[in-house]
Amino acid sequence: MNTNIPFKRMPVSIWVLGLVSMFMDISSEMIHSLLPLFLVGALGASTVVVGLIEGLAESTALIVKVFSGALSDYLGKRKALAVFGYALGALTKPLFAIAPTAGVVFTARILDRVGKGMRGAPRDALVADIAPVEVRGAAFGLRQSLDTVGAFLGPLLAVGLMLLWANDFRAVFWVAVIPGMIAVALLLFGVREPERHAGGKRTNPIRRDNLKRLTRRYWWVVGIGAVFTLARFSEAFLVLRAQQGGIPVAYVPLVMMGMNVVYSGSAYPFGRLSDRMSHGKLLWLGLMVLVAADLVLAANDHWLSVAVGVSLWGLHMGITQGLLATMVADTAPTDLRGTAFGFFNLVSGMAMLIASVTAGLLWHRFGASFTFYAGAAFAVLAMMGLALNAWRQRQLPEVSR
Repeated sequence: MNTNIPFKRMPVSIWVLGLVSMFMDISSEMIHSLLPLFLVGALGASTVVVGLIEGLAESTALIVKVFSGALSDYLGKRKALAVFGYALGALTKPLFAIAPTAGVVFTARILDRVGKGMRGAPRDALVADIAPVEVRGAAFGLRQSLDTVGAFLGPLLAVGLMLLWANDFRAVFWVAVIPGMIAVALLLFGVREPERHAGGKRTNPIRRDNLKRLTRRYWWVVGIGAVFTLARFSEAFLVLRAQQGGIPVAYVPLVMMGMNVVYSGSAYPFGRLSDRMSHGKLLWLGLMVLVAADLVLAANDHWLSVAVGVSLWGLHMGITQGLLATMVADTAPTDLRGTAFGFFNLVSGMAMLIASVTAGLLWHRFGASFTFYAGAAFAVLAMMGLALNAWRQRQLPEVSR
């Protein structure tokens, strides 16, 4: 098998799916980077309301992901669900621009997250369906890289327009409609879904007998994804650490942009490397980088330490996120890939919620340094778990593998 397929020979549909993710992220982040300020400053909402809106919105997305993935397996059609999800996300953008109350923002946010939940698992399963197996890691890395480009271009564009238009939130929100519509058009006309051969009558993918076909190897990947998330917690704490170091508030968003630049630049190279290298070794490397990031951020809050720590954090994301998606695709049956990505996203999202709440409590009770030291300790425990699993696999008789 030739694993040295040139970059330019990646299927066109993978490129288009990456661009779709990029444009939708630009659209979403233009709004989400300003939404808390808009709610509190323009609409007079409390921080409790902001937290409630965000918590319910993200929870909704997690639940929908499971059912959208399963539905894409049942129907045998992934693109249609992805188009619906992206279109719903794009159509919510004008609601933010015209919202007179926090209630309308809440409705728009929920619909936006339903759209995200509808498109996530089918899109990832579509990447796995389209990409040749020998470049599957590179394909996930490329899509993740382009997605992350949108994650830093969106806030950057929002900041520039706010400065240009004297903090006119609604005008910026209207501009965000444009890249959202571009994303939908690209997906609709630029991606060709491969034919899937129907074998027998359709069955519910989340029936017990179908779920039994998700092997122990798959559930191990789900568990590893959750452990990585528990060790990492929310990137919001990177912003708080930067603010502690005296970085002016106006420049704090540059912290996340810097992380996303590293993340975007490393996702494709490491995705391609995952097609040739042991996945376990790459996971180990990702955890080592995360430990280094936590230790640097725990040491002090000087701007240089924060910059190094955030860069290492972005590198860890580039190493691991596309890799974990590749591992889900590799360990799930072809006709259950949507369901597999749905459960993986659900468990990882729940782990992120637990990790972020725990990190917030530790930060409040013991301070920032303790929070990052705790993250490093959890990452070390995860490394020990990987080593134990590798040792156990070597002890198994060849016939039982």
